[in-house]
Amino acid sequence: MAGDVTRAEELTAAPQGWHAKIAQVGPGLLAAATGVGAGDLVATMVAGARFGTVLLWAAVLGTVLKLALAEGVGRWHLASGTTLLDGWRRLGYWATVFFGVYMVVWGFVYGATAMSAVGLPLNALFGGLSVRYWAMIAGVVGLVLVWAQRYAVFEKFMTVLVLIKFVSVVSVALLVSPDPGALAAGLVPRLPEGSTIYVLGLIGGVGGTITMAAYGYWMFAKGWRGTAWLPMMRLDNAVGYIMTGIFVVAMLIVGAEILLGQDLTESDRGLLTLGTELGERYGEWARILFLVGFLAVTSTSLLGVWNGVGLLFTDWARTIRLPHGAKAETGTAAVAAGSPATTAVGTEEVASGTAYEAQAAERSLPFRGYLLWLTFPPMLLLFIDRPFGLTLVYGVLGAAFMPFLGLTLLLLLNSRRIERSGRSGWLSNALVTVGAMLFLVLFVVDLVERFS
Repeated sequence: MAGDVTRAEELTAAPQGWHAKIAQVGPGLLAAATGVGAGDLVATMVAGARFGTVLLWAAVLGTVLKLALAEGVGRWHLASGTTLLDGWRRLGYWATVFFGVYMVVWGFVYGATAMSAVGLPLNALFGGLSVRYWAMIAGVVGLVLVWAQRYAVFEKFMTVLVLIKFVSVVSVALLVSPDPGALAAGLVPRLPEGSTIYVLGLIGGVGGTITMAAYGYWMFAKGWRGTAWLPMMRLDNAVGYIMTGIFVVAMLIVGAEILLGQDLTESDRGLLTLGTELGERYGEWARILFLVGFLAVTSTSLLGVWNGVGLLFTDWARTIRLPHGAKAETGTAAVAAGSPATTAVGTEEVASGTAYEAQAAERSLPFRGYLLWLTFPPMLLLFIDRPFGLTLVYGVLGAAFMPFLGLTLLLLLNSRRIERSGRSGWLSNALVTVGAMLFLVLFVVDLVERFS
């Protein structure tokens, strides 16, 4: 294995200099942007409508905590040379089995949610068809795009969508002329009566769900290998989450300035209400600008999940087949290779299979099978007007993943499973611990709220 060097490693070395590093930015932008969907926009808008910009500090805190979690995911991949699924398997079969069941159930429910979210702005912009059928079209188009594209094209396409949504929503925020004094006051942590659930929602809504775990695969697809890439990874994460944090703050400002005091229903259609208000105040162009941004938000979420969680499922299908007690490859070659490899780990020989080169993964049967699972079975839910039970399951599953990620990162990044230079320091441990605890509280509160 010493002579095996992947094509990506041959072509890519850790960049030196500011301009070279900026040119490499991409995977973090995808991971952060994918995690912000229509539900997060609704939660942010409702928080702004009820409390103005008083909770601005929560969006900033959410950016910091998500950045710490994403940095941990990236550091594990670069310092261990293996994927997060390999790390979870080393913790025991419980983690692997939990995540496999999670992906199947979550994907079925999320598929319908994501397609509906894209269908809403399409219906508002073009009409003609109901939201249901626009949603189906969106799902099929997403399937075709992800099925046909490879990572380099996928990253460029997604980056364009990210820029569209960022520019459109930030432009709308500037249009409504927020009060600088109120914004500054909103950076001081306060908890108005009845605001706790909205604070947790704002913290949780800054770009992060199951797709945070996909970050490492996009790094590998980019050709990043080894601890020499840690500074680049941290810059990449910072760009992605700072942009996403600004986006969430802009959405909070728009909700506060346009809808303050209104009693909104927490549903995706509330976003269309915001578009209507903008149109009445500033003209049809403002409504269209917002809807284009809304469409870009929901499209990045759909496409990012179709690709990123598809890669996660493909890796899960690989790791679940490893012999009991075997350890995954700790170097980079087997993780990145697109062909079978046998690797010595201590005294054990481990068949790594088609581990991880993104181009091979995107052509694999598990990847394409999961794309079909995300697209077609969930269409049945689009014919149910109020799939209440499944909505409960989706909400609970979504809230459950972040504590799981935080806990497992603490276990992995402070153990001998990773080389010393990649282990967590006190700041990372503190932020990840706080994040895991907050998301656990959010999970419990969400559970109580949904089932009460």
